[in-house]
Amino acid sequence: MSLSLRLLNLLLRWTARPSVARARNPGVERRRFASAARFLHRPAHLCFLDGPLPRVTCHLTNDTHAVLYFHGGAYITGSPETHLTITGRLARLTGLPVFAPRYPLAPEHPAPAAFDAALAAHERLSRIYPWQNIILGGDSAGGGLALALMSHLCQTGRPPAGLFAFSPWTDLTLGGESLLTNADSDVLLPAHRVAEAATLVRGTLAPTDPRISPLFAAFPDPPPVLIQTGTTEVLRDDARRMTKVLGARLSEWPDCPHVWQMFDGYLPEARAALREVAAFVAHLADRTVR
Repeated sequence: MSLSLRLLNLLLRWTARPSVARARNPGVERRRFASAARFLHRPAHLCFLDGPLPRVTCHLTNDTHAVLYFHGGAYITGSPETHLTITGRLARLTGLPVFAPRYPLAPEHPAPAAFDAALAAHERLSRIYPWQNIILGGDSAGGGLALALMSHLCQTGRPPAGLFAFSPWTDLTLGGESLLTNADSDVLLPAHRVAEAATLVRGTLAPTDPRISPLFAAFPDPPPVLIQTGTTEVLRDDARRMTKVLGARLSEWPDCPHVWQMFDGYLPEARAALREVAAFVAHLADRTVR
């Protein structure tokens, strides 16, 4: 464990985790997240083009493939702007364009609003790139959303080239044992807030609905999948069980907090994790990571 990781874990435990535990107003939390994201590092020469399908590029070298990336935030907070550290660095490492769509947030827009928006974003991107050349990605809730979309695409005969997910939230039944065993070790997410968010997010859908809980979805003939998770996360078992369903590659990182990849530029473990994903993406696109 790097010194940076030790210090970050202490900082999150004593500042971010109490703030998440007290959070009650989604609007306030969205503004806080947006403000905090301004202090995260973004690679030089990043180009963010907003619009119906926001696009992130950074030294574009390959425009034959594209990444469709869904931001996290428990389906309640987050935006393409809050996640430019991740999408920008992935664009820099792979040379690919990264498309990061907005989607309606709960509780104002409960499920399946986010899934419907994800499907619409894929349809829009499929008019630009062959569906075989689209790589899905996401973190936390966005990772679950990407997996739910992949299930639908696999079932309709249009599977993506592959998928990667950072600490995905895949089970809104809250059946993961790590919600209990890692309740004290997770430095960012209090387990009770995960349960509260699930209630706000799912609306009238059953918690096993595959549009919000891809752990229960069907994945006929899935493409290659890489999932990263921290060993001390309350959502760790969401990643482990999803990996078994898909026969995917699981990459576990000791003591790393939820979606530590957002701390690229501060945390060596973040850059290493993003490089691992970039190599996976480059292999899918038959490219070499620069």
